[in-house]
Amino acid sequence: MAVHPQRWKLWCERKVVIAYVLTVDIAAVALAAGMIAAIPVHSGDLFRFGLLAAGAVVHREVVRQIESLREQATNNGLRTNLISLWIFAAVLSVPLPLVFAVTVVVYLHSWYRGSSGRLYRTLFSGATMVLAPTAAVAVLQLLQPTGYPIIPQGAPGLVVLIGAGTVYWLVNYILVVGAVRMSDPLQPVRQVLANPSDQVVVAASLGLGIALAVMLTFQPWLIAVLMITVSALHRALLLPHFQQAARTDSKTGLLTAGFWREAAGRELERARRLADPLGVLMLDLDHFKSFNDRMGHLVGDQLLRAVADELRSETRPYDLVGRFGGEEFVILLPGVGTAQVEHIADRIRERVSRLRVLVDSPHDRPVTVDGISVSIGAAVRPNDGDEIDQLLLAADGALMAAKAAGRDRVRLATR
Repeated sequence: MAVHPQRWKLWCERKVVIAYVLTVDIAAVALAAGMIAAIPVHSGDLFRFGLLAAGAVVHREVVRQIESLREQATNNGLRTNLISLWIFAAVLSVPLPLVFAVTVVVYLHSWYRGSSGRLYRTLFSGATMVLAPTAAVAVLQLLQPTGYPIIPQGAPGLVVLIGAGTVYWLVNYILVVGAVRMSDPLQPVRQVLANPSDQVVVAASLGLGIALAVMLTFQPWLIAVLMITVSALHRALLLPHFQQAARTDSKTGLLTAGFWREAAGRELERARRLADPLGVLMLDLDHFKSFNDRMGHLVGDQLLRAVADELRSETRPYDLVGRFGGEEFVILLPGVGTAQVEHIADRIRERVSRLRVLVDSPHDRPVTVDGISVSIGAAVRPNDGDEIDQLLLAADGALMAAKAAGRDRVRLATR
């Protein structure tokens, strides 16, 4: 598998992102080198390391298909997995140099199998999995200094394990979220932090890591039984992702047209009960066909995703933002009347007009696309209708008027 660092997309990121990623990588390498030189490894440790490394590879092979389905069911972003199960078990079972070795085995296997994306991201993830275990070991040695394996006893031991697991999770989470935030400072915080339920998966993997360490110490043959549990847990992870995929457009991460209508219907009923206004925006990406014709459909998809991100960033958490089809988007704005809807639409239009998108190129390096614009039509309940279809029809008519007037502008529905 060829490696071409000079072609990494990392070099096209903002300078602060490049500096951050390289700093974390270098710190991890330096720390690992220092620990390897300072901490001895014994023959008994090698036996436990061998079981952990082999178990991790077998586990990753068993769940490869499941992980592939999860990748298809999720959009880009923070995606949790159970790698920490093996690494945290190593934290409790073997000295730090062998913890690092388990990390290398896991990430080399993932990269070789093509399940970790771009190599520089795999290296960064591996670096966080050097720093996080080191912090966890520091907590363990501080609160309960002992040799390996480290299996604290009783209620005080439980507190020690929870403390080490919390530090492990926190260091890894902060490092990863920091990189995501720096790469896109305008991305809403709720998207950067990912789904809180995903962190339950991380907690489960740490708990299973503790169980694995205990089995490895006292009854290694039980690891085979644990593998069945882990595989079942992996399958359970698919359900929420498929539920999300059923209502999420795969190209943009926005709501599908069908789910948008369903959710919009509920909001409309609420607006009727409370006698509240409700705004609907229809947006069309101007000259999108020319982008596709000149640069290809893959670039067109990247532009759609970038515009979708801007729409999410410029709307409230409870606004409904959907992809209506092709290059058309639709936004429902609860509580927004005529006085506000034009201002909101124009603010969205201006934000999109400032957008610069780094897209893949047929050549070696990505290129930046700008000059993107949208035309927007707006309608408001109850002035323009009291049914979703009536509001959509009115907003669509206003959108056609905006395009006829020269594009890159906002028009309100007229009755």
